[in-house]
Amino acid sequence: MAKHLYEPGQMVETTIVAITDDTIFLDLGLKAEGILEKSELSDENGNVSVNVGDKIKVYFLKNNYEELHFTTKLSGKDTNSDVLENAWKNGIPVEGHVTQEIKGGFEVMIGSTRAFCPYSQMGFKQKKEPAEYVGQHLTFRIQEFKNEGRNIVVSNRVVLEEEAAEKKARLSSELTVGSVVKGTVMSLESYGAFVNVNGFQALLPISEISHVRVDNVADVLKVGQEIEAKIIKADWSRERVSLSMKELEKDPWDAVAERFPSGTRVEGTVARVAGFGVFVNIAPAIDGLVHISKLNVERNTNLQKVFHAGDKMEVVVEKVDVEEHRISLTPVVSNEEQDNAAEYLTSHKDDDDGETYNPFAALLKK
Repeated sequence: MAKHLYEPGQMVETTIVAITDDTIFLDLGLKAEGILEKSELSDENGNVSVNVGDKIKVYFLKNNYEELHFTTKLSGKDTNSDVLENAWKNGIPVEGHVTQEIKGGFEVMIGSTRAFCPYSQMGFKQKKEPAEYVGQHLTFRIQEFKNEGRNIVVSNRVVLEEEAAEKKARLSSELTVGSVVKGTVMSLESYGAFVNVNGFQALLPISEISHVRVDNVADVLKVGQEIEAKIIKADWSRERVSLSMKELEKDPWDAVAERFPSGTRVEGTVARVAGFGVFVNIAPAIDGLVHISKLNVERNTNLQKVFHAGDKMEVVVEKVDVEEHRISLTPVVSNEEQDNAAEYLTSHKDDDDGETYNPFAALLKK
């Protein structure tokens, strides 16, 4: 009969065949399915963490009126010395209640049996203050079982490590480079945003938010916002995943050559000033460079004192390199500047000291 097929504590790898309001049914290759309480795999809000068809590792608990009951961990009501010894030998997780902090660690009650959990074996990556663990019901694995169960040492850490390893293996197969995923913005930083993707925090760098330059992440994203992005990097040895929203946008450079052929005159806005020239924004996400050699300034001029971000500048497109995303620009001299230069030249005609006249250098001296 079915009741003789399994020993208490025996581990079984099986498949979920159905999920009802309170029960998960398991495929045992028999006429009847195995039974697992749904609450074992549900969070505090009742959301179940598995689906029909998922593979699962469970432990045989008991036969109750020809129903084969399984568990993912042993709880207090199911435990006695024999059961706990079997759990130790077979590596079955047990549920324990952290009752108090004692010398070197914590007292943990597994049913009516007292166990000890060292400080080093409580928690995993995010360590809490010892007092925060007291009163919690946590899952442990028995590391030592001595004196017929009078000396039991348990570890919460190894359980969390195993869960993390399983989660990492699952996510690494789901979150692959090139995949398009949806996520929720969890926090904003100066260098980007952290996004929750399937329970994993991935980084969306500020440079990958948009083709349009972003100076402040908070200007375009907010905590709780749902986004869609492409995975551009995945280093699972370091548990780091990088996202890009920009990759899903149409590249504005695709039409630049047609939109701005050489000789095109356009009014732009100074985006930033460098020592070698001025970058001018001529369209969303499109900046061109006016090299210092094209600017009518004296040698060694500090460009940041002459040009400022936000200044308007009329320029002519000199050369477009779509592949390198580069545009060379040259400034347009306005009629007003020409008139001012002509007036200055006329008024200082008699002061010529023999040097080559540069009207823009002269204007800077005014």
